[in-house]
Amino acid sequence: MAKKDRAKDETDGEVPAEPGREPTKARSRKAEKPEGTVTEWAKSIVIALVLFLFLRTFLVQTFVITSGSMEETLLVGDMLVVNRAAIGSRIPATNLRIPGYSKPRHLDVMVFDPPHEETLKLIKRLIGMPGDTIEMRSRTLYRNGKVMDEPYVVHSGVPDETHPWMEWQAEYLQDGLDPRTYTPTRDTWGPLVIPEDRYLMLGDNRESSLDSRYWGLLEGWRLEGRAVFTYFSYNKGSYRPFPWVREIRWGRIIQAID
Repeated sequence: MAKKDRAKDETDGEVPAEPGREPTKARSRKAEKPEGTVTEWAKSIVIALVLFLFLRTFLVQTFVITSGSMEETLLVGDMLVVNRAAIGSRIPATNLRIPGYSKPRHLDVMVFDPPHEETLKLIKRLIGMPGDTIEMRSRTLYRNGKVMDEPYVVHSGVPDETHPWMEWQAEYLQDGLDPRTYTPTRDTWGPLVIPEDRYLMLGDNRESSLDSRYWGLLEGWRLEGRAVFTYFSYNKGSYRPFPWVREIRWGRIIQAID
């Protein structure tokens, strides 16, 4: 009887049906283990995905420079971290915004949804804020009557141009100017008075930027976030194989954006 009791204790009351085979319940526990592991992995993946979406929607996002409109501040191939929490994050599929810990500031480099292209995000510098009077005379920019110091701007020899898109400016002309005779060009326009909850965005590569001069003032809800730093950069225009390995711009990695 003692030997039988020991055998019973060792198998948890289970006696193999045949010599050399595991008890039925033991096999069941082993069969259930992989299923439990899969469930735990699935839960972990779902939690990680939810955290990723939360971080990207409300705190930070990444952005890749694909055009030269902000050179030399930003180069094609720069990869940026954008702080969405600073000015507050827009709730997806709405115009509502979660309050941020700061407000948009003059000269911020901002990512935004442009009004002329709903499937595209752009990055430009914030030049005009609500209440400002902005004017450009022969490529020299004035804000509230004072010449702006713009060390970040790049000029080129591209001749001045007019464009029918610029007709929107007549609606925001400073008092005393006749909108019927107003003929803005890329390099000479204004003075424009920026109304409430509107922003004027310009590219640093001033003669090669499709910006507010063309498509108009930006509504506040379209602002996505403030560009903070580049975390990686490579010469995207290189014809060498594997440029993301062979053409890394080491000096632009973890570089603050001014």
